[in-house]
Amino acid sequence: MKKVIVTGGSRGIGAACVEYFAERGHRVAFIYKSSDERAKELSARTGAFAVKGDVADPESATNAMKTALETLGGVDILVNNAGVSQFRLFDEITEEDWHTVIETNLGGAYRCARIACPYMIRQKNGSIINISSMWGITGASTEVHYSASKAGLIGMTKALAKELGPSGIRVNCVAPGAIATEMNASLDGESIAVICDETPLGRMGRAEEVASCVYFLSSDEASFVTGQILSADGGYAI
Repeated sequence: MKKVIVTGGSRGIGAACVEYFAERGHRVAFIYKSSDERAKELSARTGAFAVKGDVADPESATNAMKTALETLGGVDILVNNAGVSQFRLFDEITEEDWHTVIETNLGGAYRCARIACPYMIRQKNGSIINISSMWGITGASTEVHYSASKAGLIGMTKALAKELGPSGIRVNCVAPGAIATEMNASLDGESIAVICDETPLGRMGRAEEVASCVYFLSSDEASFVTGQILSADGGYAI
């Protein structure tokens, strides 16, 4: 039984990860920003411990991580999933937009990993999974700040894997494609049809399919895998 912390865990891919780990007997704590009712329901259903906090805010992220660590008694697996997206033309992205997306998607992963690392280093073992995006690989029109934040996670994954490898800590990344979650709920039918048409498997993915990739990379079956980007995108980024 491993100790698992998932950020952005109250819905979408994060909630699927919480469920996947909990169903397999692991102790799970998840950090969420605002979805109180969903967090309460997920906690009741899975036995996972819900911690409210905003990973984009340094103080809030620190307090939330410390609460999760104290509750679990440490951490073996950290899933940096918390993220936000926006559709904006480049010249319409405001300083506030840029700050919100970068500080949540990339800054949040930095803050949470920085707090978890000392625990992992002491035990000479641990796994960090960063949730990027296919847009971090290919880039997306009207999502420059989102693409930049997700590309940053890929760079962070590779660099941190090299730095933490000697301490027995593996760092990997999952880059989902178009997944049927609330984050993509704003897409109209035509946009979804275009994405599916450009995806070799011809459909959107499911959150649990991403969770299974996260679980594999964090498991002992992937004990010699680090610094890798696993694209769960139906072949979109080929």
